[in-house]
Amino acid sequence: MAVDSEKSATDGKIWSLCKMPFWQASIASSSSSSASASVSGLSHTHHAVESSSLHSSNAVSAMAKSLLPTRRRLRLDPPNKLFFPYEPGKQVRSAIGIKNTSKSPVAFKFQTTAPKSCYMRPPGGILAPGEGIIATVFKFVEPPENNEKPIDHKSKVKFKIMSLKVKGEMDYVPELFDEQRDQVAVEQILRVVFLEPERPSPAMEKLKRQLAEAEAALEARKKPPEDTGPRIVGEGLVIDEWKERRERYLARQQVEGMDSV
Repeated sequence: MAVDSEKSATDGKIWSLCKMPFWQASIASSSSSSASASVSGLSHTHHAVESSSLHSSNAVSAMAKSLLPTRRRLRLDPPNKLFFPYEPGKQVRSAIGIKNTSKSPVAFKFQTTAPKSCYMRPPGGILAPGEGIIATVFKFVEPPENNEKPIDHKSKVKFKIMSLKVKGEMDYVPELFDEQRDQVAVEQILRVVFLEPERPSPAMEKLKRQLAEAEAALEARKKPPEDTGPRIVGEGLVIDEWKERRERYLARQQVEGMDSV
């Protein structure tokens, strides 16, 4: 019996010794898994916070950018109105000065809410840095209704001037504004203001002056370039116009002489 008890005690100790490392390893493994999961959770949380913070920062930046005033490429004169003489039943004209104030070529384009009764000359173009023009705007004035007085007459027609930065010298085509829509800026929305043509006012005098300047510029563009000297044709061949005339005259004289014979 003593031997059996000793053996039982010995077996118990061996079982205990075998069992303890396994239990401790399980505890260690469990603790390691918990710690790893905790670290992983913290890492995901950190990335989520960073992503949320970055998104919020971008949103705030975009909002701040949208609130900033757009830098103008063009200077308009008048800056936000188009003055027309009030002459019901007639086509009348307004004028606006457009100048490129940027350091690069800029294309501009007119748009109107009434394309059937209004048009612009020119409807668009490209201005070099510092270059300016006076554009003419034509509009048909509808006759008043219900004995409406001119001073009470209001127009819902509006005009919009858009701008687009372009690279180098190029010809203007309206499609530029469709191809680069993201780069187009609205310079100004112009509203129509009617003036009584018979009543003197600074706005009316300025309108007459601008229209005269626009007409003079248009006539100047129509004139052919002045002759600055002999014409050069081909590879350095200089043609003297007076020599050509003399040769034609002599040839004509010879023909007339032959006819008389």
